[in-house]
Amino acid sequence: MSRLSVEMLAADTADPITSAGHAQLGIAVLVGIAVLVLLITKTKLHAFLSLTIGSLVLGAVAGAPLDKVITSFSSGLGSTVAGVGVLIALGAILGKLLADSGGADQIVDTILAKASDRTMPWAMVLIAGIIGLPLFFEVGMVLMIPVVLLVAKRGNYSLMRIGIPALAGLSVMHGLVPPHPGPLAAIDAVHADLGITLALGVLIAVPTAIIAGPVFSRVADRWVRVTPPDGLVPTRPSEELERRPGFGVTVATVLLPVVLMLIKALVDIVVDDPENHVQRVADVIGAPLIALLAAVIVGMFTLGRAAGFTRDRISSTVEHSLAPIAGMLLIVAAGGGFKQTLIDIGVGKMIMDISESWNVSALLLAWLIAVAIRLATGSATVATISAAGLMTPLAADMSSTHVALLVLAIGAGSLFFSHVNDAGFWLVKEYFGMSVGQTVRTWSVMETVISVVALAFVLLLSLVI
Repeated sequence: MSRLSVEMLAADTADPITSAGHAQLGIAVLVGIAVLVLLITKTKLHAFLSLTIGSLVLGAVAGAPLDKVITSFSSGLGSTVAGVGVLIALGAILGKLLADSGGADQIVDTILAKASDRTMPWAMVLIAGIIGLPLFFEVGMVLMIPVVLLVAKRGNYSLMRIGIPALAGLSVMHGLVPPHPGPLAAIDAVHADLGITLALGVLIAVPTAIIAGPVFSRVADRWVRVTPPDGLVPTRPSEELERRPGFGVTVATVLLPVVLMLIKALVDIVVDDPENHVQRVADVIGAPLIALLAAVIVGMFTLGRAAGFTRDRISSTVEHSLAPIAGMLLIVAAGGGFKQTLIDIGVGKMIMDISESWNVSALLLAWLIAVAIRLATGSATVATISAAGLMTPLAADMSSTHVALLVLAIGAGSLFFSHVNDAGFWLVKEYFGMSVGQTVRTWSVMETVISVVALAFVLLLSLVI
């Protein structure tokens, strides 16, 4: 463990800023989360402000001095931005380059050209999985929806058989695989190893996406029959371009950060000697910051230049990629502040004390907490960050692989049953032209399948590893 990790762990397990008993702390948590839920759902207050106010209420009800609460919140906010802020920004830049250059469309068109009628649902989940790696869920959905509607219309396919696999591929990546904001924030909170989490996340994501995508789409198709709505097929980014980057180089660029981080994780396991030159090189090139930065720089040439972008156009693409993530960064940062407030008032220690008498796995407990917050707030990111904050003390005594599985259990719980308080629910409903009931029977159930199946694989791996 690095010196920085030791210092962070020491900070997380420091003496609480309040001497409140378990009952008062329990009430403080319930009131803090209730305020958070009400502000997000009833008053429609931005999640950043809701998390900030919720943290102050949490500390006040716990009886902590308000100046100490403010310090805890500020330090948590700062450390979270330091840990994941740059990575989220780099991921956004890579995703924007992929979308604007036509690289995403090139992946789509190449795979669809080789897919038969029988394999089309499998092709859709593969496409969504690949382009969903560097893209935020909402961006991936905006890119995939035109493809889904066009394929369904031209090939006379059922919208559910094509759409559900695409949505499943995007959602699984969003909840389980870094560098998406939720998994990154959870990794930072519990001090998990990013390489191990990435490797196990991909291992769990593949079968989960298959079950929730091509397999479940057969069931969804029997439950709901809808035709692609007219006039909802937006233009694709690459239609105005004279040329696009090649398929092979595009896929290689997208997978570059994943490969570099996995190499680091593999070398760490095989060599396990911090003084070894091979491991030191792997630690540098596989560091998330370097891996994503390398992909962005490579992408400027393999994606931007290949699409005929000038230097000014590439610069403009980078600039436009950062503006939309300001809100996301603030939410993740405030979530880090909320997490640190939970820890510093002693809630983590309370959960550790209480859970010792419970006959429940820490992984299952983490999943249940994330599920509860997800159902209440509708936000996968808020659920992930809050659950990670509550589970941080339990992660201190776990092995590196089980801490990674803890992150994945939280990520799985954060996807459970998306419903009317989730923006993604309405996005799917409107794009696919479904009623609320039809969206629940398809999208909401698919999210639940992802959550439960991913948890099952997490628990299975915890017995094996």
